[in-house]
Amino acid sequence: MSAPIVFIDGDQGTTGLQIHERLRERTDITLFTLAAADRKDARRRAEAINACDIAVLCLPDVAAREAVEAIVNPAVRVIDASSAHRVQPGWTYGFPEMTPEQPEHIASARRLTNPGCYPTGAIGLLRPLSQAGLIPGGYPISIHAVSGYSGRGRAGVEEYEGPEAASAPSFQVYGLPLAHKHTPEIQTYAQLAQRPIFVPAIGAFRQGIVVTVPLELRLLAPNVDGDTLHACLARHYAESARVRVMPQSQSGALKYLDPEALNGTNDMHLNVFHNEENGQVLLSAVFDNLGKGASGAAVQNLDLMLTRQ
Repeated sequence: MSAPIVFIDGDQGTTGLQIHERLRERTDITLFTLAAADRKDARRRAEAINACDIAVLCLPDVAAREAVEAIVNPAVRVIDASSAHRVQPGWTYGFPEMTPEQPEHIASARRLTNPGCYPTGAIGLLRPLSQAGLIPGGYPISIHAVSGYSGRGRAGVEEYEGPEAASAPSFQVYGLPLAHKHTPEIQTYAQLAQRPIFVPAIGAFRQGIVVTVPLELRLLAPNVDGDTLHACLARHYAESARVRVMPQSQSGALKYLDPEALNGTNDMHLNVFHNEENGQVLLSAVFDNLGKGASGAAVQNLDLMLTRQ
């Protein structure tokens, strides 16, 4: 049997480049990309996507939708790394650790949407807690996140590494109209009854991410404390190879969170910090925005899909 053909459409962007790097030495697949001269040729791109077994789309949202519309071969399966289909019916969400059943859903998916980097951390922290009933439906969730500038794609890399890099700000809080495109994705898959407040930011480092969610114990379910929240997360990820809930002794010893600590990996570390005297908890997630937040997650999902190819 010949090796499955994996076509990366958009391999010149930050996500596509890292996916290509992670796959180029593999012998169990045939990796295919378009030559530079063909990348804007709609006919050539349509031919390529219809000739592959699995297409990995690393494109802007509009281009990703156009690529999917160009598929006429029913055997072609898709991993979309854009945000075009994150909450669309008929698409499987590619966060394997979200539920015990999710790896099987991903393995058999025909149309799979890769999670966003910020939502990966937020959903990773909140979904187990909301599903267990520890966070009431009316709780006003706030999510704060800081990513490396590669999270903005080539535009971010150009701003911080291009000719005008010296004038790039060291820190930028954005999404100020509170209408960031990742918010519906977070609300949907974290199973939040209310739209959360999501405040993203970019720092002057290339990659890495920290997501934090503050909680008031008095507003949670009765008798829920920091230990309860930690135990819930620890149970949920007990068998996970990629998501680790840090022991409370280690979390308690931390003085700060380093967004670059897991760069180059497909891992995510979760912490629960709590001050019972003040009745407050801080949940945190640290991971590589181009690893577990993008390229690494896409390869993890591809490997699951290949088990059903």
